Amino acid sequence: MSEPHEPHEPDTSRGTPGPDPATGGTRPLPVVEQDPDALDPAAQSSSAAAYEAHPVLAPEEGRARRFWSARRVPAALVALVLLGGCGLLLYDVVAVRADRPAMRWRRRLARELAERPLDDTAVLAGAAAAVAVGLWLLLLALTPGLRSVLPMRRDHADVRAGLDRAAAAAVLRDRAMDVAGVRSVRVRVTRSRADVRAESHFRELDDVRGDLDRTLADGIRGLGLGSPPALTVRVARPGKKG
Repeated sequence: MSEPHEPHEPDTSRGTPGPDPATGGTRPLPVVEQDPDALDPAAQSSSAAAYEAHPVLAPEEGRARRFWSARRVPAALVALVLLGGCGLLLYDVVAVRADRPAMRWRRRLARELAERPLDDTAVLAGAAAAVAVGLWLLLLALTPGLRSVLPMRRDHADVRAGLDRAAAAAVLRDRAMDVAGVRSVRVRVTRSRADVRAESHFRELDDVRGDLDRTLADGIRGLGLGSPPALTVRVARPGKKG
């Protein structure tokens, strides 16, 4: 006694044609369009990923702010210039009060300012220089500076730490050199990006890039930065010599 057989259903997952119940003919295979870049190794040799910070304190307490530079050299230069100018002016005023003639430079400066027109080239050049110096001083006063120091994540509210960008690049470079197939690596770290360019002399570029993505992601998290930079990885073959 034979058991009844169930009707055979076509397997469309593998792309084999099957009978079409509507027409009684053969069902055509679906047309699948493939991206030409998916077969191009050069198009798959770069990737980018962003990594978010790991908050350990309240948003108000754990916010990683940039470090402010003391700017001792500009402050010392401005202080010396002001001290010298005020000293000369004070000496001249005291000399005039003591019935002595004013210094020659002050008499000449007063005469030039009184006789020279405002549209003179020397007056305009001096005014432009004064404006440029003033804007430079304002920029120094309103910006934090210390662009080479990356603020680290704050584990304690009363402790702040920073990491030099060159040190962060060296750590990521060492981690990247541990990946199989990597011949040389260049790493450039800024406040918002970590640009990695690697050369691979064996293995597939996609495999090397994937290992670099995972390894450098762990490396960036291990740096403990308050605002981890976005990672960009590019892998290429070494150029031919000669």
